[in-house]
Amino acid sequence: MRTVLMVAEKPSLAQSIAKILSRGNMSSRKGLNGACSVHEYTGSFIGQSAHFKMTSVCGHVMTLDFIGKYNSWDKVDPAELFSKAPTEKKEANPKLTMVKFLQVEARGCDCIVLWLDCDKEGENICFEVLDAVLPVMNKPRGTERTIYRAKFSSITDTDICNAMNHLGEPNRNEALSVDARQELDLRIGCAFTRFQTKYFQGKYGNLDSSLISFGPCQTPTLGFCVERHDKIQSFKPETYWVLQAKVNPEKESSLTLDWDRVRVFDREVAQMFLNITKMAKEAKVESVSKKEKVKQRPLALNTVEMLRVASAALGMGPQHAMQIAERLYTQGYISYPRTETTHYPENFDLKGCLRQQANNPYWAETVKALLSEGINRPRKGHDAGDHPPITPMRAATEAELGGDGWRLYEYITRHFIATVSADCRYLQTTISFSIGPERFTCIGKVVTSPGFTEIMPWHSIPLEESLPHCEKGDLFPIGEIKLVEKQTSPPDYLTEAELITLMEKHGIGTDASIPVHINNICQRNYVTVESGRRLKPTNLGIVLVHGYYKIDAELVLPTIRSAVEKQLNLIALGKANYHQVLEHTLDIFKRKFHYFVDSIAGMDELMEVSFSPLAATGKPLSRCGKCHRFMKYIQAKPSRLHCSHCDDTYSLPQNGTIKLYKELRCPLDDFELVLWSSGSRGKSYPLCPYCYNHPPFRDMKKGMGCNECTHPTCQHSLSMLGIGQCVECENGVLVLDSTSGPKWKMACNKCNVIVHFFENAHKVRVSPETCDLCEAALVDVDFNKAKSPLPGDETQHSGCVFCDPVFQDLVELKHAAMRHPMHRGGQGKRQGRGRGKGRRPGGRLNPKKPKDKMAALAAYFV
Repeated sequence: MRTVLMVAEKPSLAQSIAKILSRGNMSSRKGLNGACSVHEYTGSFIGQSAHFKMTSVCGHVMTLDFIGKYNSWDKVDPAELFSKAPTEKKEANPKLTMVKFLQVEARGCDCIVLWLDCDKEGENICFEVLDAVLPVMNKPRGTERTIYRAKFSSITDTDICNAMNHLGEPNRNEALSVDARQELDLRIGCAFTRFQTKYFQGKYGNLDSSLISFGPCQTPTLGFCVERHDKIQSFKPETYWVLQAKVNPEKESSLTLDWDRVRVFDREVAQMFLNITKMAKEAKVESVSKKEKVKQRPLALNTVEMLRVASAALGMGPQHAMQIAERLYTQGYISYPRTETTHYPENFDLKGCLRQQANNPYWAETVKALLSEGINRPRKGHDAGDHPPITPMRAATEAELGGDGWRLYEYITRHFIATVSADCRYLQTTISFSIGPERFTCIGKVVTSPGFTEIMPWHSIPLEESLPHCEKGDLFPIGEIKLVEKQTSPPDYLTEAELITLMEKHGIGTDASIPVHINNICQRNYVTVESGRRLKPTNLGIVLVHGYYKIDAELVLPTIRSAVEKQLNLIALGKANYHQVLEHTLDIFKRKFHYFVDSIAGMDELMEVSFSPLAATGKPLSRCGKCHRFMKYIQAKPSRLHCSHCDDTYSLPQNGTIKLYKELRCPLDDFELVLWSSGSRGKSYPLCPYCYNHPPFRDMKKGMGCNECTHPTCQHSLSMLGIGQCVECENGVLVLDSTSGPKWKMACNKCNVIVHFFENAHKVRVSPETCDLCEAALVDVDFNKAKSPLPGDETQHSGCVFCDPVFQDLVELKHAAMRHPMHRGGQGKRQGRGRGKGRRPGGRLNPKKPKDKMAALAAYFV
């Protein structure tokens, strides 16, 4: 019996596909990484009995990055990133140990079936999976085929079984096009971002952005927003005049007529027309025409149109809408949501999809009528050759999906029903009048067949007053004729929907990446989302775009990126060489980068006008250890300290508050210590601004506070305040927060674990003695007599936080309310790992192997 490994892109997809293929007769177990499950069943594979193992990854297995030393912003010239800096594939999420997990499951397997999403990113992940599993799978016999690719567009029984019966091969060219895009974006983006971030953050204090990023797609996206802003700023309103006439077909009714000239911009000319028309007492009917018109049903739904409607009509940002659509897809409610196609293939089961909706109270009547009378073939749209249009694949209720999930599903379903409905038909009547020598018109519409507008009422023809029955030569008395003064108005800021349209038109990004680029310019503080989901550029966004235009307009115009996208598509089609496209594009941008660096003064002139220099920003906080003058604390992102006398800037931990720490000084460099805190429920620790940026010991890294400092005698260091190994993560140490009394706590210096203990204690001190059982440092606790929880009215006790039964009820584990990725909690399981780190003479903390009793202590914190 052959063993077949099958891999999907997400755990939920793996479960759904396995359930369909096994007809529910499968066993499931958790994989070793805890995130992915393995579903096993027996069946038939290419005419032979087989044992199937269906599992998944969690998106990309690998990510592209520079090798270690080239990730240092301080030691590497950004220009080297274009060609000299080697790149390597690293695990996208090391905590998931995805490669090891895949290899464990693949060992002993004969074949692999790849069920990754059927787009270019999915093809790329196929080869990431193959790179991991092929070395451990059984070797093929002769020319035996062992690699198969399943192509599917929805999680339905029909589609999945059809994919299994028509297995193909993964597409190497499409995977290479993704590799090329990743490498271009990494090298170009990092080089420009590092240079301009260091240059401008070293000069200006109120940029309010932790990263001054550049992206080959992100920057043109911002360019569209700033271009609209510039049009608004340069707009000069003009006054114009409109001749407005009303006639009275009957005594108590009036009809407003539109002037055929529309408007004039000269007041005297407008007054002349008014005087001429006022001489007439009646309006004469010159012609009456009736014409049947058609409002076409919509084309089938693709990703870009779905994102446009989600933003404009549903008030959802593109990235949020895409996440919801992906969830609906993995749950089997809709077909694959990433597609450029607006044309259904001839063999698509439109009636089958429609029948699924026959019992929904919102549209059951319309659906049943279509099924009985016969559906209309959808309009012929664009066939991009990827996936069918986005289609509802199974019925759902508002209670099932709830909130935004239901709202998006409802739109997708209504849109689908509209594509197989009839066009909207209406009768348009146009009456042409003459008042003196001037011509006026009145138009009326009467719906004869609502068609698709019944299911999409927002597209319906607005109700209008019916026009009077009249014939050529009829005369109507004039009720009123007057001149109305108006002004031209500026365009509004771009909506997300309008921006998506521009990005699609100019080839910026793909249907999958467009939401990411829009989200990036919001996250970087380049634009803000205003009411109506309009994107208003910030001062920083405006200055950056104007600076690019001043130095090299091609950095912000969509033309060059559009050309690159075309080359990437040619790689995917096998019509362009991967290495040549990469080399040619990097050479162009390398030249542009050198010119940009040489011309940066042009952008700096714009920055000077809009932002304040570091020396003029912030408030005095702590003293510099070099000149002993006060350094200024700059609170705007990224928060930092600046000494204007020494002209030095010191980075600080982000996303928290900084205050002076008791005016205490670092024994190494005489800098005053500051205290970083993430709030009353979170962590806090002191740090020396100089040591934080220039680690004093070899075993320390940049960005470490006093809670990770290995100074042997400093009273704030890890050596003096460290208690024991973290209860959750691998390398963390629980360190006493000496500022936390009377609500005392110790916190891990690596992850977000916090242990609250000894509330209302008068004093808590870390002893130089260690526990005999776990080798954690002992803690000396001193309570006030009135509040002592110790037995026998004792006020003092010395013991181990982990092992001492006296302390057992006085210790409580929590997770900090952290907002910064550097403080995310470890994913390790709570095993019986030694919490102690033995203290050796000299105060240095050293890892110690766990003792047998440690396993029993795990329950202590659960």
